[in-house]
Amino acid sequence: MAINRNATRPVAIGSIIIGDGHPIAVQSMTATKTQNIDATVAQAEAYREAGAGVVRIAVDSEKDAAALGEIRAQTTANLAVDLQENFRLAQHVAPHVNKIRYNPGHLYHHQRDKPWQEKVRFIIDQAAEHDCAIRIGVNCGSVDPAKKEKYDPSDSITPMLESALEHCEFVDSLGFHRYVVSLKDSDPQKVIDVNQRFAAHRSDVPLHLGVTEAGMPPDGIIKTRIAFEQLIGKGIGDTVRVSLTLPNDRKPEEVQAGQEIIDDIYAGRFRSVVKLNEKSLNIISCPSCSRVENEAFIDLAQQVKAMTEFAKDYDITIAVMGCRVNGPGETDDADLGLWCGPAKVNLKRGPEPLGAFGYDEILPRLRQELDTIIAEKTP
Repeated sequence: MAINRNATRPVAIGSIIIGDGHPIAVQSMTATKTQNIDATVAQAEAYREAGAGVVRIAVDSEKDAAALGEIRAQTTANLAVDLQENFRLAQHVAPHVNKIRYNPGHLYHHQRDKPWQEKVRFIIDQAAEHDCAIRIGVNCGSVDPAKKEKYDPSDSITPMLESALEHCEFVDSLGFHRYVVSLKDSDPQKVIDVNQRFAAHRSDVPLHLGVTEAGMPPDGIIKTRIAFEQLIGKGIGDTVRVSLTLPNDRKPEEVQAGQEIIDDIYAGRFRSVVKLNEKSLNIISCPSCSRVENEAFIDLAQQVKAMTEFAKDYDITIAVMGCRVNGPGETDDADLGLWCGPAKVNLKRGPEPLGAFGYDEILPRLRQELDTIIAEKTP
């Protein structure tokens, strides 16, 4: 199938180039603890051998950054690092990676007295000095609060778009153009809408596509396929990630799923069978990355899926998050949200917390709340 791709500019990430008509690169993120160097190297190599063009690693501390130097020495994968609140870690990681990802919405949590522009300038200076590309990664659950306040709470797309465009303009003003943008949501239709709107404004900027917290296969693959078919089929997208909740030994399946979707699109095999407006139970769960604070999260996500099967015909969203980075914000829009700590699972109904429960207590409590919601929806 001939696809007329957007004429985005080329961005070099280690040994590959994305944009400018180059092949769409598949990415994934390690789920091992970064300081476990042997395990992280093994997973990075497994991703590379599966066909990943870029492997992303989380760095949340200087100890993680020190481990990253050892990891870099032992793998030939193109490495990206995922910075969260601590933007100053950029100086420790830039010498060891090919790309740095920062989230505009997370810049506000660290050194709040500094303007975001100063923080971004620091990250860009490190990237320029150490030959790194940048990803400006905007997520639905962690949008710049100043942007969210300007719009009705039902409009989650416009604040994401404004944030991305504002950061692009600022980074451009610094004379740095080696960056890509991602705009992610757990709803495939919102992913389609926000990326189409961004591409209409900045068709020159390469886009990284993904449905965040897509969940478990096969549902997570279907959600992702819906978004990718609509976007890549229209020429939008230069690199992708399929974000699935999987045990560590199965994480390379993310890479394989992404490549299969791309191959199908180019072959004209559009396989999405789920309507975007279909009303049914929606289980959202984040990809099992190194920030998961208790690996029981993966089993819990599976248990939630099995326990809620009886409610499959109800228009209800349940979110299961694996850590405190994404959990608090990215469960707000779900009817019921669970975010997992080391010993307790925090339960929410919408944005309202209901308490923290042990891993052996949470399913009955979740069932109680789910039954209440169903009763309210039943005439």
